[in-house]
Amino acid sequence: MLKILHIDSSARHDGSVSRELGTRLIERLGSDTDVKVRDLAAGVPLLSESTLDAMWTPEAERTPDQQAQLSVADAFIAELMDADVVVIGLPIYNFGPPAAMKAWADLVARAGTTFQYTSTGPEGLVGNKPVYVIVTSGGVPIGSPMDLSSTWLTTFLGFLGLYDVTVIAADQLNVDPEVALAAARERVDHTLVVAT
Repeated sequence: MLKILHIDSSARHDGSVSRELGTRLIERLGSDTDVKVRDLAAGVPLLSESTLDAMWTPEAERTPDQQAQLSVADAFIAELMDADVVVIGLPIYNFGPPAAMKAWADLVARAGTTFQYTSTGPEGLVGNKPVYVIVTSGGVPIGSPMDLSSTWLTTFLGFLGLYDVTVIAADQLNVDPEVALAAARERVDHTLVVAT
């Protein structure tokens, strides 16, 4: 059975294009799947001084309070490590990612767990697997200098060791919504999906 982690970050539910296209892509991965949905819009704790202190404390020395501080981060990391395939819905808000997506990344990046520093530079510790990022925007062209969202996320994923990243653009949805959405659906339908 293929384990899929579906991360949604859109603040919208009804009418969310990134959610619709993510579900559409997952349907193409087949019926023998176990899909874990992580809806970041439901709330993600922000990184805090106490969270950082807990992260930097060796696991064996963490207090019960520190363990509780890291419980959400631990769940996010376990989901990412366990998945065979990751599908991420990434709308662009004001040129960048939703705040919830950035908060998720801040909790997932943990030295010694998801990455490590070596004499030759950082090394990702999350095993490489297919990641599909569906980037949606109302007016920002995906891949342009104005797109600070998809470039940030692909860089972050590579930092964790996830290099097999396919970006599916669904952009300029507010310019000509009907044509743009039809083109985005077609891109999803023609994306080469890889089942591990």
